[in-house]
Amino acid sequence: MRVISFLAVLCGLIVATASGSSTTTRVSRRSLATLDDKSLRRNKNRSHSKRVPAALGLENLVTSTRGGSSTMVKEESSGLAAPIKLLIGAGGIYAAFLYYGSLQEDVFRYEAADGTKFTQAWLLQVLEALANVAIGFVGMQLSGATQNIPKKEFAISGASQVSAKACTSLALANGLSFPVATLAKSGKMAPVMLGSLLLGGASYSAREYMQVAAIIGGTAIVSMGKKKGGSSSSSAMGVVYIVGSLVLDGVTAGFQKRLKAETAKLGVKPKPYDFMFWTNLFMFLTATVISLGLNQVGPGLAFCSANPEIFEKIIKFALCSAIGQSFIFYTIANFDPLVLSTVTTTRKIFSVLLSIFLKGHSLSLKGWSGIALACLGILSEMAAKMSGKVKPH
Repeated sequence: MRVISFLAVLCGLIVATASGSSTTTRVSRRSLATLDDKSLRRNKNRSHSKRVPAALGLENLVTSTRGGSSTMVKEESSGLAAPIKLLIGAGGIYAAFLYYGSLQEDVFRYEAADGTKFTQAWLLQVLEALANVAIGFVGMQLSGATQNIPKKEFAISGASQVSAKACTSLALANGLSFPVATLAKSGKMAPVMLGSLLLGGASYSAREYMQVAAIIGGTAIVSMGKKKGGSSSSSAMGVVYIVGSLVLDGVTAGFQKRLKAETAKLGVKPKPYDFMFWTNLFMFLTATVISLGLNQVGPGLAFCSANPEIFEKIIKFALCSAIGQSFIFYTIANFDPLVLSTVTTTRKIFSVLLSIFLKGHSLSLKGWSGIALACLGILSEMAAKMSGKVKPH
């Protein structure tokens, strides 16, 4: 019954997001018809100058291709007031992804009567991606599919993205605590900066170095400040996997830049659900091949069959992922990218705190000081984006 309620909410959200996308397209066409060539070029320059946040690896692509459409929706479309839309969008993201994180932790902490645990991380990614493919397909049909999508770039981006997510799940399966994993993933700017410094000759401000150092240092302190015991070898493997996930995040960012460049070169402007469908389709295919190759499908489904409780959690986990993505697209369609960045950034902090208070993690004073340091780095990064937003272009 609860799953049916999930699906009912999701269907309503897809229709609202798709119709919002259609309204934006109609308004944009009317507006462009009244602009001369000079003002059109000026609008394009303004839209391309926006910096876009990243919550799950898709929003940065979607927002940049939508350009300034979010402003049009706020100013010209009829419907709910902006505060109500913000409550729907932000509330949906918080609810879906806070529960998503809690369920992910539950899946890998679950222990069957015989002492065995669920360790088939790639099978989990198959089911999560499948839920997103289904919802993305429905949304794409309602909003209208974009033709001539560069599928090769989507395939590469999807493969690297699902590998990063699988490494995060494998870190949890190998004993890394959820708070440590979440804080570590907040430092994904580190591999991006390192790659840019080594390969691209980029430069960064002292503040950016300090932000990354605070997140990484705080995460290390939290890891050392836990009171509970555990297998040091498992925790070590967990650290290896989370580092691998961060490296793959950096690789994914590079592939997504290539994808944006390719769509711009082809003159293609994919819609939100185009990104959701095609990215997750290739994530699903990649995860399926790897899970079959590692023989995770049979044992994983057998474990779920013998333990229906965990299978219910996995289904909810996959649905929360799809619902959360839909709320992200709804927020992108109605608000400035900075709003989404603020919501997703603070959500990470709340996820960590909820896990500590609700899942029985015990921290020493040193551990709490690490939490404070890492959160300071995260909030500083968010503040930098906010200050960057008000700078003249």
